[in-house]
Amino acid sequence: MPGLLARLTAELPSDDYRLAAVLHPNIWYGHGPGQVRAWLDRAWRSGLTLIDPVHAWRQALIAADLVLGDFGAVSYYAAALDTPVLLAADGTGLLDVEAPLAEFVRRAPRLDPHAALLPQVERGITAHRPDPALAGFVTSEPGRSAELLRRHFYALMELSEPPGPASLEPLPLPPYAPRKTTVPLHVRTRAEGRDIVVERSAGHPFGAAGDAHLAVHEETRHPGDLDVADVITRDGPADDPRLSGPAAWADEVLRLHPHCSTAAYATGQHVCFVRSRKHGPFLLTAEPEADGDPAAYASALHAWLAYGGTVPERGVVLRVHTARGVHPFRATWAL
Repeated sequence: MPGLLARLTAELPSDDYRLAAVLHPNIWYGHGPGQVRAWLDRAWRSGLTLIDPVHAWRQALIAADLVLGDFGAVSYYAAALDTPVLLAADGTGLLDVEAPLAEFVRRAPRLDPHAALLPQVERGITAHRPDPALAGFVTSEPGRSAELLRRHFYALMELSEPPGPASLEPLPLPPYAPRKTTVPLHVRTRAEGRDIVVERSAGHPFGAAGDAHLAVHEETRHPGDLDVADVITRDGPADDPRLSGPAAWADEVLRLHPHCSTAAYATGQHVCFVRSRKHGPFLLTAEPEADGDPAAYASALHAWLAYGGTVPERGVVLRVHTARGVHPFRATWAL
């Protein structure tokens, strides 16, 4: 499992996919949280989210576009929700052949762990076709669980049911947990005027065309990564008293790492200070409703300047293209 998760975070474009792992509670309690996090450390630093196995797994399942699973209940429930499922383990010899779960396992498509993962993920989503019969694996009375369970429990207690309809507590919105990627990102870029296609991956480039550079977060596990980075990034409040502000931090980064061309300090979800060794300081801003990554804006500006682009005094609007959308931002001088 750790190897598959590490491969997924390495092979899937980081701007197009958010990966979350729902591990069975017995894994957490049997091996201990420290051991589990040690096994998954590389994947976690590549952007993997570890989901609370008791309180948040249902919300993650509802939000999922695809579930890669085994023959356990989460895969089973995903199929009942009409979410595409690829099985990485089918439990051969472990399931009762008469159980509904065994029938689901026989019908579910498989993930080939020895083949490239990105095409399988894309095909699993696009080739999925709704199958209403899958909900029958979970219940014969959809939408009536609260009513039927309350009736059963009160009958066991030999009590009358309370008046009014039975209801369930709504699932709470999970705590906001932004992804933080601290492994080096291999970036491919293609500039078409003011439109820059950016494809980032925690592994080596995955077949994307374009020019390459390496973007490394300042908190990388291996300091040597910073010595070969083209773009060095960090994120945090602009008024952090330890750093004397984004401009001073960027100056120090370029002084310490002669190979680095661009230092980028994201001070919020929509704002990033950038200093280019050759072109000077810039402020990158996006609209409040934008959902792009400021570090991707920095890579786009780095590439655009390398292609010969210039930033006039009034600034320029550039557009970052990923497979999932277009993210415009404005670059202005920060003198």
